[in-house]
This record gives sequence, structure tokens and C-alpha cells, in this order.
Amino acid sequence: MKTIKENKYWIWLSLIPNLGSIKKQKLLNQLKTPEQIYKATKQELTKIEGIGEQTAEQILNPNIKQEIQKHIEYLEQHKIQILTIQDTEYPKQLKEIYDYPITLYIKGNIEAIKQQHIAIIGSREATNYGIKATKYFAYNLAQNGKCIISGLAKGIDSYAHIGAIEAKGKTIAILGNGLHTIYPTENKELANQIIKKGGAIITEYPIGTKPNKMNFPARNRIISGLSESLLVIEAKEKSGTLITTDFALEQGREVYAMPGNINSPNSIGTNDLIKQGAKPATNYHDLLTSTNFY
Repeated sequence: MKTIKENKYWIWLSLIPNLGSIKKQKLLNQLKTPEQIYKATKQELTKIEGIGEQTAEQILNPNIKQEIQKHIEYLEQHKIQILTIQDTEYPKQLKEIYDYPITLYIKGNIEAIKQQHIAIIGSREATNYGIKATKYFAYNLAQNGKCIISGLAKGIDSYAHIGAIEAKGKTIAILGNGLHTIYPTENKELANQIIKKGGAIITEYPIGTKPNKMNFPARNRIISGLSESLLVIEAKEKSGTLITTDFALEQGREVYAMPGNINSPNSIGTNDLIKQGAKPATNYHDLLTSTNFY
């Protein structure tokens, strides 16, 4: 892996607003490196499919270029690493998804991304049934060498991380904001424990990116993309959790759902997933038989 300074052009590329993964892919396909994009003229940029004048002007914005050194210093000071799509360490399974993140910012143990991953997600308003089940699955899967991935949100996500930590296993949290802050703030200590116990906090967003609502659906594609299989513990009928499930299905991941009480609103989503073809998970052994493990 390159040093932070060697990744200065990747940092710059991540700072350009409204430049999504697909446009970055097109730019890199044509110009090969972020340094070449940095040095390109407006005429060269607008020749690339999908890069109009407005996008080209954003790329050429001198104010963004002036921000690079500040970001380099922050990343070095806080021991945040960068993994790019051109690094050999970039996760194979994540590279296979349609709109893979070009850059990942990582705080903690970068080796955690090399393990076999299972995502555990669910409702922010977890029931006692959901909390107990989440810790059961996360604990036992972590004890069997699986790295548990979730989104550090309230409810099911938090208990997925906690279960893995209690098993002395590894867990990864994927954020929808920059690593200058932890969201939600009440999970700051949990984030510290994830790192302390050999896990990692990961985001595609540069320092300073706020946890805007629109970031979380995009974040969810990384949760499923980095995982071999996905377990949904609790989900209401119309739940953000189901967005991650859609990503997982599009990406060819195995989707599991825990059956729930038919009288509980938190089980409508999971029971519907099972009716639609998700595999019912009633025991952690169900997930250990996944055919998707690399």
C-alpha cells in the first residue's frame, strides 16, 4: 500500500462533490490515474462520456486542490489509511460490484478486510428478541472465524458489532460519513472498541463529509458488496434495511432472514423476505454453509 502522501491525487479525487463512482470509473478508464485527471484540461475532460461542462468545472476547481494538504495532514495524524481500486489489497468481492467505491478510508486493522465476511443488519428500533438473536448470530459466527460487517447504526447494527467483540472476533463498521466523526455519536465508544479489538471503521467519504441522509443507501452497497452473505434480523415492512437486501441480491450475495413473530411490526420485512426466497436463518450453522465464501 502507498503512503498517504503518495495517495494525494486519490484524496483529491474523493473530494470532488457530486462525482459518483460510475463517473470516476469512466475518468479512470480514459485517463488511467487520478494524477492524469488532475492535470487534464477542460477539453480533455468533456470528451469523456458522462462528463459535461459542469462536472469538468468541478474537477478543475482550484479551491478543492488547495484542500489536499490539509487532508493529508489529518489522515497522517489520525492514522487513517487509504485503499484505492488500483491497490492489490482492494477486496476482490467488492471490486466485482457495478458501482464499487474508488477509494476507501480505513481506521483500524486493514487486515480485517481479508477475512470472510458476513453482514448482519436490521431495524434501528430493535426488540429484545432481535437484540438477543443478533448477539447470538454475531457471537457464534465470529467464533467460527467470520468477520461481522454492519453499519454502526442504533439497534441491530450495534448489537452485531457487540456480539463479535464479545466473541473476541473481528468486526467492520461501514459509515455514511467521513472518519472525522462517528455517527451516531452515542456509538463513539463502540467504534473505539471495534478498532481496539482488531476490527476497522471504513468509509468511502473523505474527512469532513457529514452523515447526510442520501449517503446511507450508497453506504449500504458496500456493506453487502464486501460480504459473502447477508443476514437480516428484523425489518419493518418499509425499512431502509431492505435497500441493503436489494443491493445484496443484485450483487449475487446469499440473503438470509430470521423468522419473527407474525404479530410484530419488526418481523413483517423479514418474514416477507423469506416468502420471496431468502433463506430462513434459525441457527448460526445455516450461514456457515454459505456457498458464496471465497
